[in-house]
Amino acid sequence: MNEESNQHHHHHHRDHRNNEGNPAVQSRRLTVHVTALDGLVNVNSLFTVAVFVGLSLTTPGQHSLENRAPCDAGVDVAKKLLVFEVVSFSFFLFSSLVAQGLKLAINLLNSKDVDEAFRAHINLKVLRFGMMGSAVGSVMGCLFLMLSMVNVIEIRLGMLSCGSKSSVHAAAALVALVSSALLVYISTAVYAFLH
Repeated sequence: MNEESNQHHHHHHRDHRNNEGNPAVQSRRLTVHVTALDGLVNVNSLFTVAVFVGLSLTTPGQHSLENRAPCDAGVDVAKKLLVFEVVSFSFFLFSSLVAQGLKLAINLLNSKDVDEAFRAHINLKVLRFGMMGSAVGSVMGCLFLMLSMVNVIEIRLGMLSCGSKSSVHAAAALVALVSSALLVYISTAVYAFLH
């Protein structure tokens, strides 16, 4: 087994010399990583805009469209909304910055004057954990954004506790769709991480 991996390493090293540090397979794999990271940054940017839209939609002491006093959201709901939106924004920013850092690392890997040991070290450690960290940041941001959107629904359409039909339907649709999408995203990210 060891002999085999040594041979593979020598062969890889020879390839590395012939192709001036750019073996086709590694380059292709890294291109996929860059594409994935680009996608993550774009999605995070979209969600960051959503955070500010959520903030601009709500003003303290606003009456809900339900037009019944018990259905109006209190100050505590508006406070929770602000906290959730700020935390969500922080997670998206974290995720995007990590993704940008990884793109820099990948560009380093693709450059010709990086030695083999450094290349292997970045490949295994930084890339896999960094991508996982970025994905986790994105997922946490989505969760907090979903919670803040529930608060927006309560402020605009009436409290869920007072049985406002439109509120319940909107919140149910939001939670169901976002949760299922997150499940798909998490399972794909875990699969990619393990393989």
